[in-house]
Amino acid sequence: MDLLNIWRSGMFGVIVGDALGCPVEFDEREIRDNDPVEGMREFGTFNLPRGSWTDDSSMALAELDSIIECRGIDLKHIMDCFVRWYRSGEYTPFGYAFDIGNTVQRAISRYCRDENPFICGGTSESDNGNGSLMRIMPICLYCYQKGLKDDKIDAAIQIIHNVSGLTHNHLRSKIACGLYYFIVCEILDGTGNLTNRLQSALNRGFAYYQSNAETTEELNHFSRIRNVNEFALTPRDAIRSGGYVIDSIEASIWCLANSTKYDECTLLAVNLGDDTDTTAAIAGGLAGLYYGTAGIPQEWLNCIQRKEWIDRLFQKVVGVL
Repeated sequence: MDLLNIWRSGMFGVIVGDALGCPVEFDEREIRDNDPVEGMREFGTFNLPRGSWTDDSSMALAELDSIIECRGIDLKHIMDCFVRWYRSGEYTPFGYAFDIGNTVQRAISRYCRDENPFICGGTSESDNGNGSLMRIMPICLYCYQKGLKDDKIDAAIQIIHNVSGLTHNHLRSKIACGLYYFIVCEILDGTGNLTNRLQSALNRGFAYYQSNAETTEELNHFSRIRNVNEFALTPRDAIRSGGYVIDSIEASIWCLANSTKYDECTLLAVNLGDDTDTTAAIAGGLAGLYYGTAGIPQEWLNCIQRKEWIDRLFQKVVGVL
């Protein structure tokens, strides 16, 4: 897969999953069981037309635009883009921001006060929502395009941790984003089926984070996903789909391991209920990379709001890096 298609597959995977879950965000699982989502819907939670995306994609697109403008990663510039999203509605479908998480909101407020990107992200146990994991795909693809893997993995993980830390600066959230990068690399470079690639990536990721006592202790929170085949057999009732970062990475891997197509994966994610847009965005980004843009239903892609503008961003990022 060439670089342009990698960006399109990963980022549209995120955005389409986000848009799929947007109309039913916050619905309980029982509601989805009685009325399962089978395709793109309109109106719903935020009363928006089909193909509308939420804060997940807006923040990811803000990062992507920053990468293009800076030709790399500039933490302060990324935060400036987040401020423009929050205050002015940039990177949104219709010119106004909505569905903003509390941890993100607090981080942006701290940044506006101190203008220091290294201290604005929350560091407490309660700051481990999924708000950095949901937007980490463009940072992962940047690191991948720059060849920051294998013997250069330390550089990639440092970047990913720093970008997570802009809003979610607790080590647990950073590790979740780092594991996501290991999965991105293995999906793009590995062999075998998706489950095998997930397992290989997590083996490498866990080995990497077992390098010191602090990260080893945090890895205990990720113990359920160590063995992907075993975890895939977990009953659906035991999969949580709220806003906690551990729940989100678990639910995403469970959906990936229990599906064979992009649409099957993202519909599984949405129909878990609760944080439907984010679970589908996190899982959808990885599914998009594995199945390719051609694996995303064309009808879903075609209805994405501002699709042409988004596509131009992918062309720009490939050209400037």
